[in-house]
Amino acid sequence: MASGPESAGGASRWASRGAIDAVVGTVAFAVGAIVVFDSMSMGAGWANGSPQPGYFPLRIGAIICLAATSIVVRAVLRARRGDGIFVRWSQLRRVLAVFGPMLAYILAIAWLGIYVASALFVAGFMRVAGRYGWAKSLVVGAAAGAVLFWLFEIQFLVPLPKGPLEGWLGY
Repeated sequence: MASGPESAGGASRWASRGAIDAVVGTVAFAVGAIVVFDSMSMGAGWANGSPQPGYFPLRIGAIICLAATSIVVRAVLRARRGDGIFVRWSQLRRVLAVFGPMLAYILAIAWLGIYVASALFVAGFMRVAGRYGWAKSLVVGAAAGAVLFWLFEIQFLVPLPKGPLEGWLGY
């Protein structure tokens, strides 16, 4: 008989799907409520023939709150049925295999800027998860970073976090 977190005896240590859904729905509702209240402080109506700054965010926040309420209601109904565990260890390992590099990517943005960090992230995932060769991974990663730079900095004129490379290039 198997032992460990995936065995029948270990299943009781894991959270149910309904409980996890309820937590996620509650957090999503809180995020939506923050967006709604922040939008109201900026002005969420219509003035001088155009929407105020909080007009669209307020509506998005309200949609998030409605969707989150639906998630919580469904979670309560699911929890009453006793639908089993939320995740098995083998499944959680696959999630963590993405979460770790994603966390490293987010932290790298502060030091390298979003474009270089994105290029490294894409190249790293191609190499590790896709098992592509180094040359192809680095070329595609660099191209992804360059396209993102061109799109946001040059076309949309949206300043995103930059690192030393962009500073060296004069941006």
